[in-house]
Amino acid sequence: MASEMTFAFVILFALFGIQSVLVLGEGGMECEKLPVELCAFAVSSTGSRCVLEKKYSFAADSHEASVEYQCQSSGVMAEKMKEWIESDDCVQACGLQRTCVGMSTDDLSSNSHFTSKLCSDKCQNSCPNVVDLYLNLAAGEGMYLPHLCEAHKTRSRRMMYQTAPAPTVGEVYPSTAHVPAPY
Repeated sequence: MASEMTFAFVILFALFGIQSVLVLGEGGMECEKLPVELCAFAVSSTGSRCVLEKKYSFAADSHEASVEYQCQSSGVMAEKMKEWIESDDCVQACGLQRTCVGMSTDDLSSNSHFTSKLCSDKCQNSCPNVVDLYLNLAAGEGMYLPHLCEAHKTRSRRMMYQTAPAPTVGEVYPSTAHVPAPY
């Protein structure tokens, strides 16, 4: 009985090791090597945020398209986290879904259930990766997430939709510089 239990643990640790090698690879964790189920809200070894993307393929003999999901590195960088796969607890606590494609702030202003979850104490205090991501995404849209959360908690519609300026880049994110796109 004890030897069967030991054998089961050896097999379990071997499988975990194989999965770790596949995810991390030789040079660290790469978004492109992550399984689709772990992609969204992950951060690679280089600090690139991973994003789930749709890829359409068309069969030569058919007019039907098939959809395949792939994990890709995005241009959005995480400031302090690397080699991070978000926990299922945080995904659930923050009102997110593992199957979300791309990154967007659309739900911040249109979905009060999502905003409520994102602004919850459990999400804000336990999920720094998610909070950092949405803080930066909101700032890109001219919103300041702490103000939005405060307005949501106090149910101040005027404050929620008021276009109060977000803090300047240097105030909140000292190591991030915004450069205009070349023409």
